[in-house]
Amino acid sequence: MADDDDCPPLAVELPPQTTSLLSPASSSASGRVGVTVITGYLGAGKSTLVNYILSAQHGKRIAVILNEFGEEIGVERAMINEGQGGALVEEWVELANGCVCCTVKHSLVQALEQLVQSKERMDHILLETTGLADPAPLVSILWLDDQLESSIRLDSIITVIDAKNFRRQIDEHTNSSSFPEAFHQIAFADVVILNKIDLVKDDLEDLERKIHDVNALVTVVRSVRCQVDLNTIFDRQAYGVKNSSQVQELLEYSKSAPPNSRHDNSISTLCISEQDPVYLAKVESWLEDLLWEKKSNMDIYRCKGILHIHNSNHLHTLQAVREVYEVVPAREWSDTQSRMNKIVFIGRDLDISILQDSFSRCKQ
Repeated sequence: MADDDDCPPLAVELPPQTTSLLSPASSSASGRVGVTVITGYLGAGKSTLVNYILSAQHGKRIAVILNEFGEEIGVERAMINEGQGGALVEEWVELANGCVCCTVKHSLVQALEQLVQSKERMDHILLETTGLADPAPLVSILWLDDQLESSIRLDSIITVIDAKNFRRQIDEHTNSSSFPEAFHQIAFADVVILNKIDLVKDDLEDLERKIHDVNALVTVVRSVRCQVDLNTIFDRQAYGVKNSSQVQELLEYSKSAPPNSRHDNSISTLCISEQDPVYLAKVESWLEDLLWEKKSNMDIYRCKGILHIHNSNHLHTLQAVREVYEVVPAREWSDTQSRMNKIVFIGRDLDISILQDSFSRCKQ
């Protein structure tokens, strides 16, 4: 089946008298607009997914930002303002279903600022990446920019995978000391859309197991030409406290995982737990040693967890993507809930002994 990833989303010219039939923009509990990052190799179906969203009658006012950053994107580059002479953001184009679309040349922050300052409030923002294997710099921008902090929130990272080519990549990886960059995109994803399943005769359950071997946190959605239920994409709140109970499930997964998946040179998922309360300042120092100083050989891409903090009745949530991390208080612990620390790691060369032993020192 041919894929239209090379074709940009089609803008539809609206006659002057056209009025929107969409329902009013909905607000999240935080009052912020969610941002979804879409990644995937050329040909996997990224633009097919974007075109589907831009043409579907979903009743949401969605802004789609198409970027041309390429591999050189970084926090510093994306936050550069080149002045009035630089063509940073192309003109926003309104589509027939109420969505808007633009192409960004350099300043993602400027494009987001234009959106959140506009009179027409968006329900959601989609950011399609181009040639970007590692979305961590985008996460840094969405977490760190002060001007955007109160207006938007990172909702999730969606990775589109070509089911047929992913099987070939798995086979190549099995007989090689390296691993394909597609595994990076899976490692950072909150949702994987396993696309083009109509072209695959192999066992799809086996493909999903391979994906979960890399990232046990991820939700896998099967599709043909990215025709998916949009409720699986919007309002995931993957970086909030909505799915904190998922960590317990992953802890059980870790206990049942085969020993050879606990520590090798591939990308994998590990879980650790600690019964006793820990000191927040020591947890932060521990994270900085792991993520900033990199005092071990481990390459940690993501971690997510819940924390039992000394002298606090509130469950704390932990989120980290590469060097950026956040520990925040959430709801109060319930009377029936066992107070424990549970943390999930996704990365390369993970060593459960080092992680568990070093974290245990945070309780002293």
